[in-house]
Amino acid sequence: MKVLITSDSHGLKDELILLKEQHKDVDYFIHCGDSELSFNDKAISGFHVVRGNCDFDSNFPNDLIVEAGSDRIFVTHGHLYSVKSTLSKLYYKALENHANIVCFGHSHILGFEMIEGILFINPSSLLMPRSRRERTYIILETTEKERLLHVFEFGGQEIMTESFPINQ
Repeated sequence: MKVLITSDSHGLKDELILLKEQHKDVDYFIHCGDSELSFNDKAISGFHVVRGNCDFDSNFPNDLIVEAGSDRIFVTHGHLYSVKSTLSKLYYKALENHANIVCFGHSHILGFEMIEGILFINPSSLLMPRSRRERTYIILETTEKERLLHVFEFGGQEIMTESFPINQ
């Protein structure tokens, strides 16, 4: 199972279309908000999308759950959960929703960590990354034994892979 995760594209269209074309082997596409596109824009079609603080189309939900194989993914932008200062509100929301993975954006900072069995993923920004120069997105690959996070630089290649074992 493969899930492409991106966020904070802030009006980019061609880049989102290119991601879908380059990664046809991906099972799910997730956008963690601040697309600044309309709900019906073809660039965002095929993505599970949430509403960020810079999104004005109220058709996007603030949060959503994506069932991807054995994973239950909670998706949000993060601005409603104070993600720039703590992940504790997101952690409790994940517990409330029985999610084992949380995808969010807002900070424009690439990051991932496991907190008490829940994998938190922030893919950074396709337009304006912070703390790194690369505009990144992530492909989450789930196997029977592990979750692999493949970090890609947009328009480039994979720049790192991180592995998280699945406790059976």
